[in-house]
Amino acid sequence: MTDQTQTAPSGAPPSGAPPSTVTDAVLVPSNEMPEGSQKVEELDFNSFEGRPITVDDLMSGMNNMGFQASSIGEAVRIINNMRTWTDPSDPSAKTTIFLGYTSNLISSGLRGVLRYLVQHKHVSAIVTTAGGIEEDLIKCLGDTYMGSFSTPGSELRSKGLNRIGNLIVPNNNYCLFEDWVVPILDTMLSEQESSKALPVEDQINWTPSKVIHRLGKEINDERSVYYWAWKNDIPVFCPALTDGSLGDMLYFHTFKSSPQQLKIDIVHDIRRLNTISVRAKRAGMIILGGGIVKHHIANACLMRNGAESAVYINTAQEFDGSDAGARPDEAVSWGKIKVGADSVKVYVEATACFPLIVAATFAKGQSRVAKAETDSL
Repeated sequence: MTDQTQTAPSGAPPSGAPPSTVTDAVLVPSNEMPEGSQKVEELDFNSFEGRPITVDDLMSGMNNMGFQASSIGEAVRIINNMRTWTDPSDPSAKTTIFLGYTSNLISSGLRGVLRYLVQHKHVSAIVTTAGGIEEDLIKCLGDTYMGSFSTPGSELRSKGLNRIGNLIVPNNNYCLFEDWVVPILDTMLSEQESSKALPVEDQINWTPSKVIHRLGKEINDERSVYYWAWKNDIPVFCPALTDGSLGDMLYFHTFKSSPQQLKIDIVHDIRRLNTISVRAKRAGMIILGGGIVKHHIANACLMRNGAESAVYINTAQEFDGSDAGARPDEAVSWGKIKVGADSVKVYVEATACFPLIVAATFAKGQSRVAKAETDSL
């Protein structure tokens, strides 16, 4: 018989083995990881069995989980550094913390978290939009309801209902707002006109921050963010005060008050905001969302050659060149965040992560104070 066993050509892999070109491509030897490299860690709920799970448990399990869980952990670390920093030469000097947020977050239940920060003086200054002002005041006059992202706009319009994502705001709320705010605008106009008889330095010069301060005082409701901002003398800046229902009310008021007009000075406010930044021993930014609130704070920090720390929380992407989507490193190029500063961008919708961040930072310290006070009783 003829032996039909075929012998592999010289240099070919043994029968049944993959070609060496394949193994060389797939099984590339690794270099050793640098000493001290952090391993990915897993959140193991079994380890908490038999006791309540705390915020510290979650954060310790998330810090090295990877992806946005680690970004949340980084945000917690940076904010805690903002809170605990003191100037070695002046222990009374603290980080000046600028808080920025968009109006949709006030419309949502996150308003309570934002109010907490202002109520307990955890922030130094606020920048928000017109909706971020009016929606807070409106919620003291009427309720906002849960709805659906998919409810047709035409159906809602026919019922006088307004949709903010999956939230519903009855149009009657804005009617209540008009009834409440217009008499206040009348009084402010009267005060403005009456003061013209006084020396120039004593005349009333309304600015967006002064208007917000007055509205916070007038609402006199502890549910309001701006009530607490007024009570604690925390300035609130709104460079686009007319872009919303409040702007509508100011527009309507021009017809009612003509020929006299309420004057609102935006130049005075930009000087006030920038001065707070320039005089800060250390500046930190916590910005929820994008657009004008994000840039207004960052640009104020440019006046001091950048903030020392920054936490951005939004879902915008940078590929379109938008300021909202820009990562902190882009702000470094403009001098709005310092070279070498502590910064992170968390790519998570704010209502889903900011309560956890606050629980692990500002509220954590507050709960200890409350417990100590309770234990002393």
